[in-house]
Amino acid sequence: MTDHRFFFLHLQKTGGTSIFRMLKHHFGERAVYPHPDDGGLERVFDIAVLERALEARPAEIEVVAAHLPWATMEIIGGNYSTFTLLREPIERTLSFLRHQKVFHAELRELTLEELYSDTERFETLIRNHMVKMLSLDADAAYPGGLISTAPIGPDHLDIARDRLDRIDVVGVIEDMAGFVRRLEARFGWDLGPIEVSNRTEPEAVSEEFRERIATDNALDVELYAYATEQITGSAEGTLPG
Repeated sequence: MTDHRFFFLHLQKTGGTSIFRMLKHHFGERAVYPHPDDGGLERVFDIAVLERALEARPAEIEVVAAHLPWATMEIIGGNYSTFTLLREPIERTLSFLRHQKVFHAELRELTLEELYSDTERFETLIRNHMVKMLSLDADAAYPGGLISTAPIGPDHLDIARDRLDRIDVVGVIEDMAGFVRRLEARFGWDLGPIEVSNRTEPEAVSEEFRERIATDNALDVELYAYATEQITGSAEGTLPG
């Protein structure tokens, strides 16, 4: 049984796939969850699947790096060192929408605005995604986590800020190299070269659409601003690690 693990709060479209690959470079394939042997697509976002994996191979898993919310740690228990990457919310949303078109053939004829207007996708995977993943409580998070449709309001922003302050290493995708250096310095890792993954080609969108995204994701906008201020203003590196 592993007494201490690492938990990567892997927010969608924030550069996490690159970090995931670097973690496997340092720890080895089977030490980083999710592994293909752990199940189907649900292993990426379902807390119940993680629970089964930990029961099946408790000594192997050293890092949890799926799209799972903060509350996962409360649900499964254990001692964790934590790290996460954030991204400017408008660019994160546009990247997510482009990614949907690339990997789902049936969506390729739709515009980004049409994809954004899909209620189910918007409520589960877009609206204030970063605040949601940081702030969900255990009841709202289990088992779906990523695809929870729990209402997110201003109180959740306060929770997200508090939990962000407690994360050992925080970074933003716009300074991926700095984040990787801080991870290596904090934990003594060798993550190897940065390999950019899952990048999509930008598409021109209207300023009105950008403003709509910013308005709809106002809590994420505030959280991102808070994170960048904390990282930039922390002369001793207390928040970023």
